[in-house]
Formats: sequence, structure tokens, C-alpha cells
Amino acid sequence: MLLAAGCPAAPQLSGRRNVAPTEEKSSPSGARRSVAGSGGEVVQLVIDYAKQETLGPLKGLMRFVLFGVSGSVALSVGVVVLLVALLRALQTETGSTFSGKRSWLPYLISAGAAVMVAALAAWRVTKGAAARSHKGGDVGVRS
Repeated sequence: MLLAAGCPAAPQLSGRRNVAPTEEKSSPSGARRSVAGSGGEVVQLVIDYAKQETLGPLKGLMRFVLFGVSGSVALSVGVVVLLVALLRALQTETGSTFSGKRSWLPYLISAGAAVMVAALAAWRVTKGAAARSHKGGDVGVRS
């Protein structure tokens, strides 16, 4: 006998249809094994959930920190190279302007440029999106 979907019908025993066959448990040890198996599944489920909720965000945080640190190092190296280039240009391309008693001026100008770059960076950090988020405003909204 075939059902409408093309599957064979389940055998009918004493007028009752067997929807989900169950195992016959002849001893209490079978019940203990199933409880222990369920407990093991629950423990594994809790472990998997803990990994998902802790390791996933930690990996994202580590990626964020890695890109932040590498970007900061690259930016710092670039600023130092530009400051040395400024010093070298002031020493060589200005002719006799910074010679003799004024030979210290290129160093002062380069140091002043470094202070301005540091002040600009500090200003953007204190007035940037991070400062607004601490005051209770949205990060993406400029005031």
C-alpha cells in the first residue's frame, strides 16, 4: 500500500499507528545511559555556546587592535620620515639662510612641526567620535 506522496505506509498494529517508534527499555541502565548522554549533550552545547560568545568577539577585538596598532605604527613612521625630510630640506635647499649662528633654526622649525602634528592628533582624539560617544551622543552624528 502506498501513500499519496509515494512512501510506503507504516504497518498498522491493532488499529494504532506508530508515529515515532521508541526503544523498549528493559533495564534501568538504559535509562541512565540516555540521561547521561543528554547531560553530555547539554555540556557540549554549553561549551559550544561559550566559545561562540567569547572567542568570536575576542577574535574581532584582536583584529581591531591589530589593525589599529599597525596603522598607528605606519602613520608614526611616515610622520617621522616627513619631519626628517623637512629638516633635510631646510638645511640644504635654503642656501645660506640657516648657516652660521642660525644653524639651529631648521631643528627648531622641525620640532615645531612635530609639536603641531602631535597637537592636531590630540585635538582630533579629544574632539572626535570617541569623545562624543562618552558624552552620550551617537558616534556617527557630528555636532
